[in-house]
Amino acid sequence: MINYKVTENTQELSEILTLQAGNLPNQLSEETKKEQGFVTVHHDMDILKTMHDVHPHIIAVSNGAVAGYALSMSRKFRNDIPVLEPMFSKIDASEIGKSNYLIMGQVCVAKDFRGQGVFRGLYTHMKKVFSGTFDCIITEINAKNIRSINAHNGIGFTELIRYDFEGETWVVVFMDI
Repeated sequence: MINYKVTENTQELSEILTLQAGNLPNQLSEETKKEQGFVTVHHDMDILKTMHDVHPHIIAVSNGAVAGYALSMSRKFRNDIPVLEPMFSKIDASEIGKSNYLIMGQVCVAKDFRGQGVFRGLYTHMKKVFSGTFDCIITEINAKNIRSINAHNGIGFTELIRYDFEGETWVVVFMDI
């Protein structure tokens, strides 16, 4: 059984970091990245905790362990993670940049839980938690991460813009809540 909730303690944050570390591009084969997707940004405990203190992250828990996560990021962190600065500039230049939005900073589902609706469950819970506080959720996806693009499209995200930065193409998507 999988339960969805917000993060409450450093043990959960530590489990997020462990799951993240195993899904960074340098930990995966090209075939695995293509078939299973990957995460791009490597967070440390300090930034993850600081983000949590502003808006708790959404996690899927099974048997007491984190099975998946969706990071909640306020736009106040726009300068704290350099790789995300171009995304914020693109959002600012768009019509949706005027809305009250939340950034979903990264989503990841543990390998043993993929294909079981956990991805959808994380976003469903995120919408429930932040409905009434934010107008929409925005995230960006590396264009090479076809699995993630398809998963986001499949639950109702719409493409806002594509842009190139440091040799990579990024797809910014949003979903009204």
